[in-house]
Amino acid sequence: MANLVGATAIALTLYVLGYPLLVTRYPPLTDLPFHAAQTSILRHYWDPSYHFHEQFTLHPIEVPYISMYALGAVLAVLVPITTASKLMALLMLGMLPAGLAVLFWGMKKSPLWGLVGVVFAWSNLTYWGFLNYMGAIGLYAMSVGLALRALDAPSRKRSMALATCITAVYLTHVFRLPFTLLSVAGTAVVMYPATRRIRPVVLPLLWGCGLLALYAFVRPKDDSVGKLDFSIHTERMQEVQQHLWSDYVGAAGKLEMARVDGVLSAVLVALVVASVMFWWQGRLRHRSARERWWGFGVTLLPLLFAGGYLLTYLMLPMRIGVWWYVYPREITACAFILLGVLPDMPRQWPYRLAFVLGLGLFVGRFGLFVAEQFHAFDRSTQDFQRVVQHVPRAPRLLYLVFDHSGSSKRNTPYIHLPAWVQAEKGGWLSFHMVGFNHSPIRYRKDTDPARYDGRGVIPPAVPDRWEWTPQRFRLQTHGAFFDWFLVRQRQDPSRLFAADRSIHLVDHEGSWWLFQREKSEPSGQR
Repeated sequence: MANLVGATAIALTLYVLGYPLLVTRYPPLTDLPFHAAQTSILRHYWDPSYHFHEQFTLHPIEVPYISMYALGAVLAVLVPITTASKLMALLMLGMLPAGLAVLFWGMKKSPLWGLVGVVFAWSNLTYWGFLNYMGAIGLYAMSVGLALRALDAPSRKRSMALATCITAVYLTHVFRLPFTLLSVAGTAVVMYPATRRIRPVVLPLLWGCGLLALYAFVRPKDDSVGKLDFSIHTERMQEVQQHLWSDYVGAAGKLEMARVDGVLSAVLVALVVASVMFWWQGRLRHRSARERWWGFGVTLLPLLFAGGYLLTYLMLPMRIGVWWYVYPREITACAFILLGVLPDMPRQWPYRLAFVLGLGLFVGRFGLFVAEQFHAFDRSTQDFQRVVQHVPRAPRLLYLVFDHSGSSKRNTPYIHLPAWVQAEKGGWLSFHMVGFNHSPIRYRKDTDPARYDGRGVIPPAVPDRWEWTPQRFRLQTHGAFFDWFLVRQRQDPSRLFAADRSIHLVDHEGSWWLFQREKSEPSGQR
């Protein structure tokens, strides 16, 4: 019957994570279109019809944010890129409940608590599209759980598993690696009175330090980082909710908070009930000194880690060089690891089934809410899906998003939507995140700008925050490289292209307007 309880928890987790992704073609995650585009670049790098090899170079050692894209590229061999991208997102978000389950397993508590981790899967950072960060904090929790197991009952396999997990953090989000190494080392120190061991985690830690040193040596130089202020900003405590769950506006926003409050209330009730039953069943009696130290240590650890993340939330700036939205990320890691203070569930399977079903009711309602919002977004992008059918393979596409209405999301899901064209059809984009030079994919240096009708092969560079300020577009300055122009605006944007009579309207669907430079043959046929 224990297997039934576990299967129920897994089924609920897959429902909450997977169902929203099934009901929409393009999920409303702001940066996901560019994650899909970079995945497609890896998948079709040597396919000349996509024109990726001539545009980009690969740098997986200098910038090791590669695990998510590598997984997506492998999946894209088997399924279309849209499906592969959603499965890639599912795997990253699945690290949250999986990592929490391993953490509790390492603490000698029930891994079924991992079910609670799914509520963080649809939080603010996910909606921004920070999927590798979310996967990394799940792997971070997993590393602590594996360290606990290795210290409690050492074996070569457990130490190797810990080293593998640390490597996965490095390949998923390298800036989570220092936090992981410090936490694993802190785990060994805090748990020493109970385990009297440190050696099982020494080699994994040295391996992780070696990876960090490698990155420090090969990482690209960032001249955009100026003087940083690390003073404490206590006023940020008032922003906590908006950085965790405040993703929708209007009626959807109220419903979101009601669903989140339901899950958190269920967790609080489960905590109280589990604590009472833990005491009532006499599980504190007849404990050895080692067991008491163990219980104290695994309760102290998440409090210490959460306190450390809270401090970084209060101290880090909003932007470090090209890295934006820095300090708000830390409150999610803080709240996530704080779940580790939950006590063990009752050991008898009927009680555990009751816990899983009780939590699952509220978690499932939250997942259904997310799916309803995703489906609404799918309806709002039907016009986009129709208009891009007229775009050929490997277009030189410039896009401008003026209108961000049509979604209940607080943060626009339309800003990067046209990047799906590159993901599915290849070609060139006017704005691309690889231009920041902090991706394992970079633009080549255009050594022969006379190629391709004298326009070169690399799109012209754009100024900072270009994608957010489309009103800066000037046809002669920014449009000469491109043959296709996709605009989201309520009014007819033909005035933007009036200076070039060769550009004409191809299609208009809803808020999307597609134009083509008619005298240029399609880029994919050159």
